[in-house]
Amino acid sequence: MDTQPITADKAHAAHREEAVYVYEAPVRLWHWVNAFAILSLCITGYLIGSPLPAVGGEASNSFLFGWIRYIHFASGYILLVGFLLRVYWAFVGNGHARQVFAPPVWKATFWHELLHEVKWYAMLVKEPMKYSGHNPLATLVMHVMFVWGIVFMIVTGLALYGEGTGMGSWQHTLFSSWVIPLFGQSQDVHTWHHLGMWLIICFAIIHFYAAVREDIMSRQSIISSMFSGWRTFRDGRAPEDGHG
Repeated sequence: MDTQPITADKAHAAHREEAVYVYEAPVRLWHWVNAFAILSLCITGYLIGSPLPAVGGEASNSFLFGWIRYIHFASGYILLVGFLLRVYWAFVGNGHARQVFAPPVWKATFWHELLHEVKWYAMLVKEPMKYSGHNPLATLVMHVMFVWGIVFMIVTGLALYGEGTGMGSWQHTLFSSWVIPLFGQSQDVHTWHHLGMWLIICFAIIHFYAAVREDIMSRQSIISSMFSGWRTFRDGRAPEDGHG
Protein backbone atom coordinates (compact mmCIF):
# COMPACT_ATOMS: atom_id res chain seq x y z
CA MET A 1 0.00 0.00 0.00
CA ASP A 2 1.23 3.49 -0.88
CA THR A 3 2.01 5.32 2.37
CA GLN A 4 3.57 8.41 0.84
CA PRO A 5 2.16 11.61 2.31
CA ILE A 6 0.08 13.87 0.09
CA THR A 7 2.12 16.93 -0.78
CA ALA A 8 0.72 20.44 -1.02
CA ASP A 9 1.14 20.34 -4.81
CA LYS A 10 -0.86 17.11 -5.09
CA ALA A 11 -3.61 18.45 -2.83
CA HIS A 12 -3.81 21.63 -4.89
CA ALA A 13 -3.99 19.64 -8.13
CA ALA A 14 -6.81 17.51 -6.75
CA HIS A 15 -8.87 20.65 -6.14
CA ARG A 16 -8.01 22.36 -9.41
CA GLU A 17 -11.00 24.16 -10.97
CA GLU A 18 -11.57 24.96 -14.61
CA ALA A 19 -12.88 28.52 -15.01
CA VAL A 20 -14.42 30.33 -17.98
CA TYR A 21 -15.39 34.00 -18.17
CA VAL A 22 -18.98 33.87 -19.41
CA TYR A 23 -21.20 36.77 -18.34
CA GLU A 24 -19.92 40.27 -19.07
CA ALA A 25 -20.77 43.14 -16.71
CA PRO A 26 -23.65 44.55 -18.83
CA VAL A 27 -25.31 41.11 -18.95
CA ARG A 28 -24.98 40.68 -15.19
CA LEU A 29 -26.31 44.20 -14.54
CA TRP A 30 -29.27 43.58 -16.86
CA HIS A 31 -30.04 40.28 -15.15
CA TRP A 32 -30.40 41.83 -11.70
CA VAL A 33 -32.15 45.02 -12.84
CA ASN A 34 -34.52 42.86 -14.87
CA ALA A 35 -35.15 40.59 -11.88
CA PHE A 36 -36.06 43.47 -9.54
CA ALA A 37 -38.18 45.17 -12.23
CA ILE A 38 -40.13 41.94 -12.77
CA LEU A 39 -40.56 41.49 -9.01
CA SER A 40 -41.93 45.03 -8.73
CA LEU A 41 -44.19 44.52 -11.75
CA CYS A 42 -45.60 41.26 -10.38
CA ILE A 43 -46.38 42.69 -6.94
CA THR A 44 -47.98 45.88 -8.26
CA GLY A 45 -49.65 44.02 -11.12
CA TYR A 46 -51.28 41.64 -8.68
CA LEU A 47 -52.53 44.57 -6.58
CA ILE A 48 -53.91 46.27 -9.68
CA GLY A 49 -55.82 43.12 -10.61
CA SER A 50 -56.86 42.40 -7.00
CA PRO A 51 -56.94 45.79 -5.25
CA LEU A 52 -56.50 46.22 -1.51
CA PRO A 53 -59.53 47.19 0.60
CA ALA A 54 -60.50 50.82 0.25
CA VAL A 55 -58.61 53.27 2.47
CA GLY A 56 -60.81 55.46 4.60
CA GLY A 57 -60.97 59.22 4.09
CA GLU A 58 -60.41 61.42 1.06
CA ALA A 59 -58.68 59.55 -1.79
CA SER A 60 -56.37 62.49 -2.56
CA ASN A 61 -54.94 62.27 0.96
CA SER A 62 -53.56 58.75 0.51
CA PHE A 63 -53.09 58.22 -3.26
CA LEU A 64 -52.31 54.57 -2.43
CA PHE A 65 -53.58 53.07 -5.66
CA GLY A 66 -52.00 55.91 -7.60
CA TRP A 67 -48.60 55.00 -6.16
CA ILE A 68 -49.15 51.32 -7.02
CA ARG A 69 -49.92 52.26 -10.62
CA TYR A 70 -46.97 54.66 -10.75
CA ILE A 71 -44.51 52.02 -9.51
CA HIS A 72 -45.96 49.53 -12.01
CA PHE A 73 -45.57 51.93 -14.94
CA ALA A 74 -42.06 53.05 -13.89
CA SER A 75 -40.94 49.42 -13.51
CA GLY A 76 -42.41 48.68 -16.93
CA TYR A 77 -40.31 51.39 -18.54
CA ILE A 78 -37.21 50.10 -16.73
CA LEU A 79 -37.98 46.64 -18.15
CA LEU A 80 -38.41 48.13 -21.65
CA VAL A 81 -35.18 50.16 -21.60
CA GLY A 82 -33.26 47.25 -20.10
CA PHE A 83 -34.55 44.90 -22.79
CA LEU A 84 -33.56 47.28 -25.61
CA LEU A 85 -30.06 47.64 -24.14
CA ARG A 86 -29.86 43.86 -23.75
CA VAL A 87 -30.71 43.42 -27.43
CA TYR A 88 -27.96 45.91 -28.28
CA TRP A 89 -25.45 44.00 -26.17
CA ALA A 90 -26.37 40.77 -27.93
CA PHE A 91 -24.76 42.29 -31.03
CA VAL A 92 -21.65 43.83 -29.43
CA GLY A 93 -21.00 41.41 -26.53
CA ASN A 94 -19.38 38.00 -26.48
CA GLY A 95 -20.94 34.81 -27.80
CA HIS A 96 -22.70 34.09 -24.51
CA ALA A 97 -24.47 37.46 -24.68
CA ARG A 98 -26.43 36.37 -27.76
CA GLN A 99 -26.98 32.74 -26.76
CA VAL A 100 -30.58 33.11 -25.54
CA PHE A 101 -31.52 35.15 -28.62
CA ALA A 102 -30.51 32.51 -31.16
CA PRO A 103 -30.73 28.93 -29.87
CA PRO A 104 -29.39 26.56 -32.58
CA VAL A 105 -32.66 24.69 -33.01
CA TRP A 106 -31.65 23.64 -36.53
CA LYS A 107 -28.90 21.37 -35.16
CA ALA A 108 -29.71 17.76 -34.30
CA THR A 109 -27.08 17.79 -31.56
CA PHE A 110 -28.95 20.63 -29.83
CA TRP A 111 -32.06 18.48 -29.41
CA HIS A 112 -30.02 15.43 -28.42
CA GLU A 113 -28.27 17.40 -25.67
CA LEU A 114 -31.56 19.03 -24.67
CA LEU A 115 -33.08 15.57 -24.17
CA HIS A 116 -30.12 14.64 -21.96
CA GLU A 117 -30.77 17.74 -19.83
CA VAL A 118 -34.45 16.82 -19.51
CA LYS A 119 -33.38 13.39 -18.25
CA TRP A 120 -30.93 15.05 -15.84
CA TYR A 121 -33.61 17.28 -14.34
CA ALA A 122 -35.95 14.28 -14.18
CA MET A 123 -33.18 12.39 -12.31
CA LEU A 124 -32.96 9.68 -14.99
CA VAL A 125 -29.21 10.11 -15.59
CA LYS A 126 -26.40 10.35 -13.05
CA GLU A 127 -24.24 13.07 -14.59
CA PRO A 128 -25.12 16.29 -16.43
CA MET A 129 -23.24 17.54 -19.44
CA LYS A 130 -21.29 20.70 -18.64
CA TYR A 131 -21.46 23.93 -20.57
CA SER A 132 -19.65 27.23 -20.18
CA GLY A 133 -22.92 29.07 -20.87
CA HIS A 134 -26.51 27.89 -20.65
CA ASN A 135 -27.29 24.27 -21.35
CA PRO A 136 -29.63 23.62 -24.33
CA LEU A 137 -32.77 23.26 -22.18
CA ALA A 138 -32.07 26.51 -20.33
CA THR A 139 -31.25 28.25 -23.62
CA LEU A 140 -34.58 27.29 -25.18
CA VAL A 141 -36.67 28.09 -22.11
CA MET A 142 -34.96 31.45 -21.59
CA HIS A 143 -35.37 32.25 -25.28
CA VAL A 144 -39.13 31.75 -24.93
CA MET A 145 -39.42 33.62 -21.61
CA PHE A 146 -36.77 36.34 -21.86
CA VAL A 147 -37.33 37.18 -25.52
CA TRP A 148 -40.88 36.37 -26.60
CA GLY A 149 -42.35 36.48 -23.11
CA ILE A 150 -40.94 39.90 -22.32
CA VAL A 151 -41.90 41.21 -25.78
CA PHE A 152 -45.48 40.01 -25.20
CA MET A 153 -45.67 41.70 -21.79
CA ILE A 154 -44.14 44.94 -23.11
CA VAL A 155 -46.48 45.12 -26.12
CA THR A 156 -49.65 44.34 -24.16
CA GLY A 157 -48.54 46.59 -21.29
CA LEU A 158 -47.93 49.57 -23.57
CA ALA A 159 -51.26 48.93 -25.29
CA LEU A 160 -53.06 49.13 -21.94
CA TYR A 161 -51.02 52.16 -20.93
CA GLY A 162 -51.93 53.84 -24.22
CA GLU A 163 -55.60 53.69 -23.23
CA GLY A 164 -54.87 56.07 -20.40
CA THR A 165 -52.67 58.45 -22.37
CA GLY A 166 -55.34 58.64 -25.09
CA MET A 167 -55.30 59.16 -28.83
CA GLY A 168 -52.31 61.08 -30.14
CA SER A 169 -49.81 59.53 -27.71
CA TRP A 170 -47.12 57.29 -29.15
CA GLN A 171 -48.24 54.44 -26.90
CA HIS A 172 -51.75 54.61 -28.33
CA THR A 173 -50.60 55.08 -31.92
CA LEU A 174 -47.99 52.30 -31.90
CA PHE A 175 -49.70 49.78 -29.65
CA SER A 176 -53.28 50.43 -28.46
CA SER A 177 -54.56 51.11 -31.96
CA TRP A 178 -53.91 47.54 -33.15
CA VAL A 179 -53.19 45.37 -30.11
CA ILE A 180 -56.59 45.86 -28.45
CA PRO A 181 -58.60 45.14 -31.65
CA LEU A 182 -56.36 42.11 -32.25
CA PHE A 183 -57.36 40.59 -28.90
CA GLY A 184 -60.96 41.73 -29.19
CA GLN A 185 -61.39 44.30 -26.44
CA SER A 186 -59.51 45.97 -23.61
CA GLN A 187 -60.58 43.44 -20.98
CA ASP A 188 -59.20 40.60 -23.09
CA VAL A 189 -55.79 42.33 -23.18
CA HIS A 190 -55.97 42.79 -19.40
CA THR A 191 -56.72 39.08 -18.97
CA TRP A 192 -53.85 37.91 -21.18
CA HIS A 193 -51.44 40.42 -19.60
CA HIS A 194 -52.43 39.19 -16.13
CA LEU A 195 -52.06 35.56 -17.24
CA GLY A 196 -48.57 36.40 -18.49
CA MET A 197 -47.72 37.64 -15.01
CA TRP A 198 -48.64 34.27 -13.47
CA LEU A 199 -46.62 32.45 -16.12
CA ILE A 200 -43.59 34.58 -15.25
CA ILE A 201 -44.08 33.85 -11.53
CA CYS A 202 -44.14 30.10 -12.25
CA PHE A 203 -41.02 30.44 -14.40
CA ALA A 204 -39.21 32.40 -11.65
CA ILE A 205 -39.90 29.65 -9.11
CA ILE A 206 -38.61 26.94 -11.47
CA HIS A 207 -35.64 29.12 -12.47
CA PHE A 208 -34.58 29.63 -8.84
CA TYR A 209 -34.98 25.92 -8.04
CA ALA A 210 -33.00 24.85 -11.12
CA ALA A 211 -30.18 27.32 -10.40
CA VAL A 212 -29.80 26.15 -6.79
CA ARG A 213 -30.03 22.48 -7.79
CA GLU A 214 -27.42 22.86 -10.52
CA ASP A 215 -25.07 24.74 -8.20
CA ILE A 216 -25.20 21.87 -5.71
CA MET A 217 -25.47 18.76 -7.88
CA SER A 218 -23.68 19.54 -11.15
CA ARG A 219 -20.37 20.59 -9.57
CA GLN A 220 -20.29 23.91 -11.42
CA SER A 221 -21.03 27.45 -10.35
CA ILE A 222 -24.40 28.88 -11.36
CA ILE A 223 -25.58 31.54 -8.91
CA SER A 224 -22.15 33.01 -8.16
CA SER A 225 -21.44 33.24 -11.90
CA MET A 226 -24.14 35.91 -12.23
CA PHE A 227 -22.22 38.00 -9.69
CA SER A 228 -18.64 37.40 -10.82
CA GLY A 229 -19.11 36.51 -14.48
CA TRP A 230 -16.93 33.39 -14.12
CA ARG A 231 -18.22 29.83 -14.49
CA THR A 232 -16.12 27.39 -12.48
CA PHE A 233 -16.13 23.59 -12.69
CA ARG A 234 -15.34 22.15 -9.28
CA ASP A 235 -14.32 18.71 -10.54
CA GLY A 236 -11.79 20.20 -12.95
CA ARG A 237 -13.69 18.88 -15.96
CA ALA A 238 -13.79 21.20 -18.99
CA PRO A 239 -17.18 22.19 -20.43
CA GLU A 240 -18.65 20.18 -23.28
CA ASP A 241 -18.90 23.19 -25.63
CA GLY A 242 -15.15 23.61 -25.74
CA HIS A 243 -14.82 27.06 -24.14
CA GLY A 244 -12.67 25.89 -21.27
